Amino acid sequence: MPRPATPSIAVDIIIEMSDRPDRPIVLIERRFEPYGWALPGGFVDVGERLEDAAIREAREETCLEVELITLLGCYSDPLRDPRGHTVSPVYVAQAQGEPKAEDDAKNIGLYDLADLPALAFDHAQILADYAEFRHSGQPAPLRFGK
Repeated sequence: MPRPATPSIAVDIIIEMSDRPDRPIVLIERRFEPYGWALPGGFVDVGERLEDAAIREAREETCLEVELITLLGCYSDPLRDPRGHTVSPVYVAQAQGEPKAEDDAKNIGLYDLADLPALAFDHAQILADYAEFRHSGQPAPLRFGK
């Protein structure tokens, strides 16, 4: 039986800077299309656990060693990535130090949830879910197709 065609798998990481007041989050400005500001993240390598991919992508794009705290939720809208159907578990993590833009990141910034730039992909929805998580402790809600 042939293997079915399936979506790509990526990970995204919401990195809270625990050594700063109000724990701002790290966003990167993407070096490659689709351009814009986004959560650090990237595709999972074959043979790699999701959690290991999240830690690796955070290190590659921000030069930060992160501690994963929890899984916020999984995002799978087929239209979330203009390059094709991509499923992404999103982790909440914490880090300390000075983030630095590397790898796929052209720029890097620390942001308060009340003052976010325009975001790529579905990252505005993800960060709205994260804001609710910070308020209530509840993970992202389940979403169903139209």
